Amino acid sequence: MLPIQSNGYSVFFDNNLSSLKEFLNTSNYSKVFFLTDLSTSEYCLPLIGKYLPELDNYDIIEVDPGEENKNIDYCIGVWQMLLDFGADRNSLLINLGGGVITDMGGFAASTFKRGIDFIQIPTTLLSQVDASVGGKTGIDLGSIKNIIGTFTQPKAVFISTEFLKTLSKRQLVSGFAEIVKHGLIADKDYYYQIQNMDIEEPAAEIIYRSVEIKNHVVITDPFEKGLRKTLNFGHTIGHAVETYSLKNDSDPLLHGEAIALGMICEGFLSLKHNGLDEEDLKEIIRYIRSVFPDYSFKPSSYNDVMEFMKNDKKNISGNIGFALLKEIGHCDYNIYLEEAQIIESFDYYNRLLK
Repeated sequence: MLPIQSNGYSVFFDNNLSSLKEFLNTSNYSKVFFLTDLSTSEYCLPLIGKYLPELDNYDIIEVDPGEENKNIDYCIGVWQMLLDFGADRNSLLINLGGGVITDMGGFAASTFKRGIDFIQIPTTLLSQVDASVGGKTGIDLGSIKNIIGTFTQPKAVFISTEFLKTLSKRQLVSGFAEIVKHGLIADKDYYYQIQNMDIEEPAAEIIYRSVEIKNHVVITDPFEKGLRKTLNFGHTIGHAVETYSLKNDSDPLLHGEAIALGMICEGFLSLKHNGLDEEDLKEIIRYIRSVFPDYSFKPSSYNDVMEFMKNDKKNISGNIGFALLKEIGHCDYNIYLEEAQIIESFDYYNRLLK
């Protein structure tokens, strides 16, 4: 597969990572560091070592896995390790992991000594089709997701489906939510095509098409002033429910599971406030519920979910903003709704479960 050209860098699709080796051999970095978590150190670094014998020459910075650790305290730890290892402004940070690592690693690199180069090696389906392109870096502040961050482009992205073999089915299904979203907002034919996909063995062509869709959006609108807002479909409600679940559930929702719920709720809002056809909504609900687990959040939790939503970085002047579907394959943005209208979508979702 040919590399996809993004904003000043290339996304390589390369299972044996030969392009990564070539990138490092032709670069002139003073030092190279890997940022990993405990899981990617165990399961993904050995694959890197298989194709990159020079791995022993690089320092490894390891953090604990999980969204709850994507915060300033862990960033301070990364910055301190870079200092301890002697990183200078000509150093490279390689972020090897899922969205937590690529988001936090990108942020740490973009701010260390006012910015050092970094590359992304996303190892989950979610990070390959979502966090791999776009140049968004970020960490959470308390319970608010990605509220601190920068727009900083990596020097390159390397995608290998070999990493996906290390994932559980639940993790693969979670990542699939972003693929579904790409079809719903931008490509109707693609949306129906993915319904025939084996989620446990995602085809490289599917991942490639999702990256193409997102890449077109972020090249057109790199700083989220217009079209890029369509990528938020399902996320305004989904992020709030994800945060609520992280704080309240012993087995919290994964990101994609929360986004699937968000797409159903925001699909309902699309019907009510943006002209989505009722049959399209029924089809979206049918398919999403056939793939993703249901999640019942009681009316007593609505206020908490709404409070999380009110802190969403996409809001303007206290108004909660949405990207809503006009039809399958087309999405509008900058649609602002009131609290009572949003809660109506929660009630609608919960009625589906009865």
